[in-house]
Amino acid sequence: MVRQDCRVHIHTASANDKKTSEVKASVLHGVKDLKIESRQLESPKPTEVQIAVQATGLCGSDLHYFNHYRNGDIIVREPLTLGHESSGIVTEVGSSVKDLQVGDKVALEVGLPCLGCNLCKEGRYNICKDLRFRSSAKSFPHFQGTLQERINHPAVYCHKQVLPTSTIGAILEPLGVAIHGSRRAGLKPGSTVLVFGAGAVGLLCAAMCKVSGAKQVIIADIQSDRVDFAVKNKFADAQIVVPMKRPQAIEEKLAFAKEVAEIVKSKSDIGDVDAVFECTGVESCLQAAIYSTRPGGRIMLIGMGSPIQTLPISAAALREVDLVGVFRYADTYKEAIKLVSSGNPLLPDLSKLITQRFKGFDKIPGAFDMAGRVKDDDGNLVLKVLVDTEQA
Repeated sequence: MVRQDCRVHIHTASANDKKTSEVKASVLHGVKDLKIESRQLESPKPTEVQIAVQATGLCGSDLHYFNHYRNGDIIVREPLTLGHESSGIVTEVGSSVKDLQVGDKVALEVGLPCLGCNLCKEGRYNICKDLRFRSSAKSFPHFQGTLQERINHPAVYCHKQVLPTSTIGAILEPLGVAIHGSRRAGLKPGSTVLVFGAGAVGLLCAAMCKVSGAKQVIIADIQSDRVDFAVKNKFADAQIVVPMKRPQAIEEKLAFAKEVAEIVKSKSDIGDVDAVFECTGVESCLQAAIYSTRPGGRIMLIGMGSPIQTLPISAAALREVDLVGVFRYADTYKEAIKLVSSGNPLLPDLSKLITQRFKGFDKIPGAFDMAGRVKDDDGNLVLKVLVDTEQA
């Protein structure tokens, strides 16, 4: 059956339907070398749906690939479509799919685990060794990202949303990181929390701490405008502007970390904080986190920075401060959708995280350039840049 809906052509795919169509995609060929290309897209397989991608938020990993054609030790080995924080509308449904139908709004969970290993069976599929993640060059052939007009995706990882806009749907992916971090932190009501890094993920972590019943959320960043934004928009209760120092020797670095920890204690109602969400990946921030956390507290390692860091590990071990890794998310979408639809008064307005929008594939290079800036040409803060590829 073919009908017109949601401003795109749609139909339900039968088991023998092998129709292909041409779709537009943004493809990275080298450092800052994006090209708009056409690809052939088949109808979805029986367990898949086809999605017209409407909104995609640009992530830090996307920026690394755009600026360096690599992300840390992961090197791009073939042309790669970026984007993974996305939402869209179902335009075709595979023959075995029962829970989704054409016209449904969905948020995309873009990591596909093997589902057979022990980690997957334990529900920790985010750290499955064979997980394939859209817009990541880790697996080969690369799993292409979502900056494409339409994509086919397993229906089980397309989460139906009852949300007012595709913008909020695109935030569910980074919100999943914050939810996963909050779960790993095991915060008790009335906790005092420190968040290092007031970018989008740090702000979302702060928001989840508020939702979890934290008594006080302190946010720290080197950019005063970012922490001002956090407090003004109720993501955090108190702010710290981290001094702009670049100590070199290890003794100087640790002295600086202790200095930052003293600033934290002066802002905290209890002195040492119960938990720290380290969202920068910066060595000095993790060092300061160790000195800032109370005995028996926890530090959530969320930011991905330098893979090798010098830490005052005895200061953590002798006070039983736990360093807890957080990698992406697992089984968070239902909770995220429920949360943003709940009207919870403790949840800040997440739509304010979208600070710049770019519409159309030809604007994607400009969107990446903007995402790497602190402020735009009008002096507005840059937090999360959104690409709108909704078809007219």
